[in-house]
Amino acid sequence: MVRPTELLHPQRTPAALRPAATVLLLRDSAQGIEVLMTRRSMTASFAPGAYVFPGGGIDAADAQAHGQSTRRATQSDLHLTQSIAAIRESFEELGILLARRADGSHLDTTHIAALDRQAPFAAQCAAQGLTLSGAEVFVLAHWVTDRDLPRRFDVPFLVARMPEGQDPVADESEQFEPLWVRPVDALARHAAGNFFIIFPTIRTLERLQVFASVEAVLTACARNDEPLFTSCPRAGLLNGHESRHMEHEAPFGELALVCPDGQIVHELAWQTGRPVPLLKNVLRLTAPNPGVMTGPGTNSYLVGNPASGHIAIDPGPDDAGHIERLWRAAGGDLRAIVCSHSHPDHSPGAARLQALCASAGREKPPILGLPSAPTARENSRFTPERALADGERLTLRGPHGSTHTLQVVHTPGHAANHLCLLLEEDGLLFSGDHILNGSTTVIDPPDGNMGDYLDALDQLDRLCAQHGVHFILPAHGHVLGDHPRSADNPGAPEHGGARAAIARLKAHRLAREAKVGQAMQALPAGTLDDWVKLAYDDLPERLWPVARRSLLAHVEHIQSRGGFNA
Repeated sequence: MVRPTELLHPQRTPAALRPAATVLLLRDSAQGIEVLMTRRSMTASFAPGAYVFPGGGIDAADAQAHGQSTRRATQSDLHLTQSIAAIRESFEELGILLARRADGSHLDTTHIAALDRQAPFAAQCAAQGLTLSGAEVFVLAHWVTDRDLPRRFDVPFLVARMPEGQDPVADESEQFEPLWVRPVDALARHAAGNFFIIFPTIRTLERLQVFASVEAVLTACARNDEPLFTSCPRAGLLNGHESRHMEHEAPFGELALVCPDGQIVHELAWQTGRPVPLLKNVLRLTAPNPGVMTGPGTNSYLVGNPASGHIAIDPGPDDAGHIERLWRAAGGDLRAIVCSHSHPDHSPGAARLQALCASAGREKPPILGLPSAPTARENSRFTPERALADGERLTLRGPHGSTHTLQVVHTPGHAANHLCLLLEEDGLLFSGDHILNGSTTVIDPPDGNMGDYLDALDQLDRLCAQHGVHFILPAHGHVLGDHPRSADNPGAPEHGGARAAIARLKAHRLAREAKVGQAMQALPAGTLDDWVKLAYDDLPERLWPVARRSLLAHVEHIQSRGGFNA
């Protein structure tokens, strides 16, 4: 866990969560699913003027009405209470009543109009001999309002089929202009600027638009009787404008690390002209070498502070401007330069960075790492001044006993001499090219080895469990990870994001290997060029030459385990 003293922004307590519920009333049309939406009052305290689904806060009476509602065997007490709250809110706001008479029929619009929307809901339904249709309401999603907002809600997005014979009639105080709209059309109108919807509504409509019918939605939700997805988004800045992201999106982990309490201050746009502070003791400077293989560019990191001095991780290519900016960001005080591996976008800048220190009259920092193996390609030769040992610790010491300790972890696979570094005091893993954000690393034999790569992933998982690592800082892409799951962070993995990222990556690699094996079996006399078309059919053809390298690594791994013998 990151030390609070290293956080960039003062800690604060986000607004308390209020329990609420909202319901997506659905119907089938000739063009596909339609959902009922209404416009909120322009004076509303939350999302004024936005088009929303009916819903509101959960009342104590909602939990007391369980005996008046139908219930699925798998429906929890919480989900039933939320369903009753959504039924009540849809009645009060839109005159839609998800309740049935003794004969199983619904009230029609005329009969509903005779009811009092302001009277106690459950008692009124009981007086009419109605049973609430809690069993017909399902959980689609679970949203927790972003930490930066002054009013926050813990709210399930429920789904139910619109009762026949009923028409929505807005209360004209909280909700206005009810309309039926296809999710794809609502999203298109929002993109055009004439249909304002907020972030959770956008993302929910995006998920909903893939379903062909109302029955398909309800069946998917009933399968486990749990939300199809859960999220508490995070917000940052993208070229100075607010940008929100869910847990599966690339910038999320970086926002969780840099602004854990929801401050909207961190710029996410890639920049090479200046270092980006991630913590008080961690800076990132991205080299100006973007491309297919490098993504936005190679990330160089500085660990430490002016009092302790710095360790540079992956100085990057021998780019004079980048190296000078890295040197200046460290205030010229570098105690060591560590290269995660020998590839040309990682290690060549080390000598120039060392020379800058010497020219300024400072002691030359040693260039550390592991020497290239004989299997390395000619442009990837690297010999450190001192070879690091697996498990070795590099320690920076500041005043008052403060330390920054990097543990060396040998992780062959992408390259035979690849290593990662664990910042022990803050639970951060610098992963080099072993784990990337936004893509998978190339495993290129003979220096790359798929078996070694997968074994190293297991090693890193054990290390993350041992040291409570929640965040991974890759050589390409944003920070990966998240804090452990909590009431305020319900979309997170139970033990934090680092181990979950490793698990997803390993699962992806094994799934790819299964496709490679299937390709080999389908074309036993085939070549790598034949197999890549089948095993990587989900990638653009222009990327197949790169994918072919990892394909060979998978083939070698399959054969080493006594698998299909081509």
